[in-house]
Amino acid sequence: MNKFTGAIMSAAVATLFATGAQAQSWDMPTPYSDAVFHTANISQFADDLRASTNGALDITVHSAGSLFKHPDIKNAVRSRQVQIGEFFLSRLSNEDAAFGLDSLPFLAASYDEAERLWAAQKPVITELLAEQNLMPLFAVPWPAQGLYTNSEIKSVADLSGLKFRAYNAALESFATLAGASPTQVEAPDIPQAFATGQVEAMITSPSTGVSSKAWDFLSYYTPINAWVPKNIVVVNKQVFDALDADIQAAILEAAATAETRGWEMSRAEASAKTATMAENGINVVEPSPELIAGLKEIGAQMLADLEANASDEAKAIIAAYNAN
Repeated sequence: MNKFTGAIMSAAVATLFATGAQAQSWDMPTPYSDAVFHTANISQFADDLRASTNGALDITVHSAGSLFKHPDIKNAVRSRQVQIGEFFLSRLSNEDAAFGLDSLPFLAASYDEAERLWAAQKPVITELLAEQNLMPLFAVPWPAQGLYTNSEIKSVADLSGLKFRAYNAALESFATLAGASPTQVEAPDIPQAFATGQVEAMITSPSTGVSSKAWDFLSYYTPINAWVPKNIVVVNKQVFDALDADIQAAILEAAATAETRGWEMSRAEASAKTATMAENGINVVEPSPELIAGLKEIGAQMLADLEANASDEAKAIIAAYNAN
């Protein structure tokens, strides 16, 4: 293709978007700050769409819970207060265990395992969200979750009695089984929660450890790599279905690109952020065999409890994951 032909085709695409549908402006709430790689990936997603549709779809990203707080984002998209949004997938585990399988300890504890789990989850999650007039566009994992404390944790018994930050139902169960006391705290509130004594320990990613400057209030990080949870981006299905077909195609293409890019960013993030914590004085301590054995016992108990009471959808995901 020569430059002249390419220019004609680019002009044709621009004309198609300009004439085929009225330009749309969307608002997109996200829970995390601009410094977090998930937000950077979403901002690039919005830029990609703005470019590929020649401005026919303009998404404004509202980060750090500035438009809607994390617990309210899903319902804001569902009710069409906004068209699109991002949230932590396992926040929905109280609706159906299928949403929270990526937060079960040691079910999927590496990126390869997390990819296999998402492949098993995605068709089921898509059907469950469709019942709420939502459509998933892409999901991106956090780095594997590690343990943050003020003293070295050598066994599960060392967690007993600690006030433990939780961010979903699975982590509440985990903390309780470990003898700790779970307290729900959102990521932006972590520094204040530790400063006021609301919590004394947490399990989260190296990304959140750095963005919250954990070295200001904690001394130890133990990379237990317990699970690889995901954020998901959803769009209101009714809004999406009403779009011009070419804009729909552009959204799906940009979403596929964002998912691939996001997984790559997450992989790079894990080692880089762990190094940043060490540079700022956090003691990075490899987990003892006794600690890992105890944590895996908790994970096995949680999986058994889930399988005894889970929906058919959740059981189908586990079966598909184990079959691959």
